[in-house]
Amino acid sequence: MGKAYYIKFETPPDLVSPILEALRVAATSGKVKKGTNEVTKAIERGSSKLIIIAEDVEPPEVVAHLPLLCEEQGAAFAFVPTRQDIGKSLGIDVVTAAAAILDAGDAQHIVDQVITSIEKIKGGSSAQ
Repeated sequence: MGKAYYIKFETPPDLVSPILEALRVAATSGKVKKGTNEVTKAIERGSSKLIIIAEDVEPPEVVAHLPLLCEEQGAAFAFVPTRQDIGKSLGIDVVTAAAAILDAGDAQHIVDQVITSIEKIKGGSSAQ
């Protein structure tokens, strides 16, 4: 099966680990929001540093608005392969479609590196 239509760019496999690590550290030392509704509010309020969206969300309409909203608000966002990855990084036993890092805490340097890498990927992929 191909990628869902809301996935705007391919996140390199070597970038997935730092994204999930940033989420894990921010969940313990900073502030994160989890779930599509909370993440949507964080983007709209302009309080998010990094938005993480799962690629395996069914139905895709649940998170399809997030990349568009992020681009509209100028928020950094990235994709990870599964909802389970996000849940595990947050230290919860349930899967979640999306998470937002509001305060990176001890993960600030990781978040900065991830955002820089994502900007390079998006800048290099001008073909739609």
